[in-house]
Amino acid sequence: MQQNETPPLKAWLLLLLLAMIWGSSFILIKKGLIAFRPDQLAAIRIASAGFVLLPFLMQRFKTVQRHHWPKLISVGLVGSFIPAFLFAFAQTQLPSGVTGVLNTFTPLATLLIGVLVFKQIVALQQWLGVLIGLAGTVILITANGSGEFQFNAYALLIILATICYGINLNLIKHHIPDLGALTITGVSLFLVAPPALLYLLFATPFIEQITAAQSGTYFSLTAILILGVIGTAMALIIFNTVVKMTDTTFTSSVTYLIPIVALILGVIDGEPFLIEHAIGMAAILTGVFIANRRAQKRKSPA
Repeated sequence: MQQNETPPLKAWLLLLLLAMIWGSSFILIKKGLIAFRPDQLAAIRIASAGFVLLPFLMQRFKTVQRHHWPKLISVGLVGSFIPAFLFAFAQTQLPSGVTGVLNTFTPLATLLIGVLVFKQIVALQQWLGVLIGLAGTVILITANGSGEFQFNAYALLIILATICYGINLNLIKHHIPDLGALTITGVSLFLVAPPALLYLLFATPFIEQITAAQSGTYFSLTAILILGVIGTAMALIIFNTVVKMTDTTFTSSVTYLIPIVALILGVIDGEPFLIEHAIGMAAILTGVFIANRRAQKRKSPA
């Protein structure tokens, strides 16, 4: 898509589907943590996502040239591997709904990375959006329902994950324009899947847990496999497709809808929803809207 074009209907539909898939991922992480450690959950997620796409990649490996490999390894690490571990550890101390809301920092992180690393030109109104979003993030990080300031360091893991996503978005858009979405997704995930599997099998008691088959083990494993196959592999194909159809700002705006899905599922599952959560989410989404609205205007025809 040219910079001055309106995103096509297909892009909007894919964005909605992506929001539903990723909005559900936080509750799946929560269920996976019932029986497995966070590092196990992340390893299962990455391994299942990486190997499930292998049958579709045999011909696509031929299109990958030597200069692509370092970039695809980077995409696999910052776009999947590292965030998977960060989200898993964060949700040991954060409700799934709040995690979904904090994930809305992704568009602002994308904008900041674009400015600092890729020399993207940003208007004053976009900076205003970033500041409002940061204020909302601070509110969420300190929310506890008592009205007192209480810092939750685990929320910073989600912020770090969104920064990884911001780097990944800009990397795909600016440095891998000549590879298809399935190739980028499948190869990058496949490159990080073997280390994840080896870690799972030899550095954790995964085999013993599966063999013992205690109550809830297979339920949690099913949730994680769904998270890996659908919430990671399939979702990243959709995500990278939308990146190539539109631009990084439009694609990262999927986080407008993700927290709605995540919060609804969290509340259904019995999680509390505090007034601070509502204020923080409103601030972040307002900031994302302001930054995105200005970006779209700058791309409009003169």
